[in-house]
Amino acid sequence: MKYHIDTIPIWDAARLDGECLLCALERRTELGEADRYLGASVMEPDVRIRVNERGFCRKHHSMLFSMSNRLGHALMLESHMIENRKRLAGSWSALEKAGEQLAATTLGDRLNGKARSAKDSVLQEAKKIREMAGTCVMCDTIADNMLRYLHTFFHLYKSDGEFRKKFLEGKGLCIPHLGQLLEVAAEELSAKELGEFVRALARTEQANLDRIQEDISWFIKKFDYRYEKDDWKNSRDAVERTVNKTRGWCVGKEPVPEEK
Repeated sequence: MKYHIDTIPIWDAARLDGECLLCALERRTELGEADRYLGASVMEPDVRIRVNERGFCRKHHSMLFSMSNRLGHALMLESHMIENRKRLAGSWSALEKAGEQLAATTLGDRLNGKARSAKDSVLQEAKKIREMAGTCVMCDTIADNMLRYLHTFFHLYKSDGEFRKKFLEGKGLCIPHLGQLLEVAAEELSAKELGEFVRALARTEQANLDRIQEDISWFIKKFDYRYEKDDWKNSRDAVERTVNKTRGWCVGKEPVPEEK
């Protein structure tokens, strides 16, 4: 069943006992998407169409570049560049026309609004270009997958007592994923269920944020000569874990183990 297929990765992420099971799910999805776009799917027409239209954001271009498949990356870049140039053709004409109008502006043009109209044309093209450069096919796919996982999370939470216990006794979520989970919770749960869930989740999050706070504070103290000989406790990676707890995983140890 669909739920069974989708619950396996959620359970796998929960068993990792990391700082945020949703970060683990997101990273696993991201790595899988990067492999897919640099693999055989690069030659699939529907994939190329979506890549041509949406492209990749800076982060995901950097990720693809680091995977050392220059040919696969180049194939997608070539067709995406062709599409970009087609889409920009109209902008060049509009900008050239506006530029000519602005360069020849007279006092009368400023008074009758022609100069304002030309400036508005420049701003309109600027908005189009900025929006064109702000899309990412990988971000889209990851967001779609994560939304599905968030809804499946609540199927597990309501139907599997073992999972519910594992989650609430675990290390909680990063703050961004906490917000996302609460938004979906309002859709998935009845008023009574939502009340019980948010109270339990708040306790879990507060306890884990207290833990992180203690770790980062102790890490700082270890640079004071008075604590030099004391044990590091659980603070050696406190900087990485604090960053990842507050903003989602982005530094330090990968949230999912490397597959062998």
